Amino acid sequence: MILVRAIAAGALLAAAGLAGTPAGDARRGEELFKSQQCVQCHSINGHGGTTAPDLAARIDRNYTPAVMASLMWNHGPDMWAAMKKQGITEPHLTPEQAADLFAFFVSARYFDRPGDAGRGKLAFTELHCADCHGITESKAEGAPPVVKWDSLADPILLADQMWNHGGRMKEAFAKRGLKRPPLTGQELTDILVYLRNLPETRGVRAQFEFTTGNNGAQLFQSKGCADCHQTRIRLEDRLRNQTLTQIAAAMWDHQPLMKQPSPELTPDEMRQILGYLWTRQYFRGSGNAERGKKVFAEKRCAECHENASSGAPKLGKGKDGYSDITMVSALWGHGPRMYDRMTQQHIVWPRFTAAQMSDLIAYLNTL
Repeated sequence: MILVRAIAAGALLAAAGLAGTPAGDARRGEELFKSQQCVQCHSINGHGGTTAPDLAARIDRNYTPAVMASLMWNHGPDMWAAMKKQGITEPHLTPEQAADLFAFFVSARYFDRPGDAGRGKLAFTELHCADCHGITESKAEGAPPVVKWDSLADPILLADQMWNHGGRMKEAFAKRGLKRPPLTGQELTDILVYLRNLPETRGVRAQFEFTTGNNGAQLFQSKGCADCHQTRIRLEDRLRNQTLTQIAAAMWDHQPLMKQPSPELTPDEMRQILGYLWTRQYFRGSGNAERGKKVFAEKRCAECHENASSGAPKLGKGKDGYSDITMVSALWGHGPRMYDRMTQQHIVWPRFTAAQMSDLIAYLNTL
């Protein structure tokens, strides 16, 4: 079982400078999930109601803010009907609360990628990790045994320690006449699955704790990362949809290519930098305004929003613009009334794919 202490995903969005995206926090999102009575129907990892799907089982690495917005929009009428039947008051979500819920949902499954303990045991030996790191005792000076690895419980700490100790491990390999082995994300994932399922470590519960990344941009500059990664080797889109384990493996492989000595990073600095870099790419909208204009027409949005007599507001970007998160907030604030009015006018409730939602938002931000 994975324990998610906190993942301030929404706050990371704001730190990335994305207009219209408020700060959010998974801890607040978990409380909202209960107080807004979502838990009466839905569950997360088996905890909650059974009349609607377990959301953790439906969320995977492809779960994005656009997917959340399109799913909630498409299932809005069914959810409102179910809530009415059970006497549950329809929740009204502010953009901040919508961001909190997204942070909570995504934290439940986002970091999971399947690994294999058998492959991990083999890799732990073949990559010579076991030469120095015993399970319960050290086999080499300065090499802590696996049971002493705090990083088993924290993938960001894992990335930080692999980075900071990379130089010393290179020296240890050289003394033994061994070549420093490259490491793939899958190999590291398999190794972690193996190590976390040993009898001595089985009680370890993985935790994910992100900071807002507010200092990430400054650290990216001061630690010298920007010297290369904003010019020759830009990181744009390189981290999209990457797990923290994959990032840790990539940093391990990359370190020998950097100028030496490479900068030391504290765990908090690693969190700040990863928060700054990763979310800039993961949460960046990818919609196309021209396609969005066609979606706006095909879904008959103009019949209400460009008709003064309909009572629907004319859509305009405003000072903050639209985002997937603000669309979720608008759905819960105005959706039931929209649905009733559309039903009276015999207009079918529109359904969107995640791509269509992104395109629509891109178009709305041009108005």
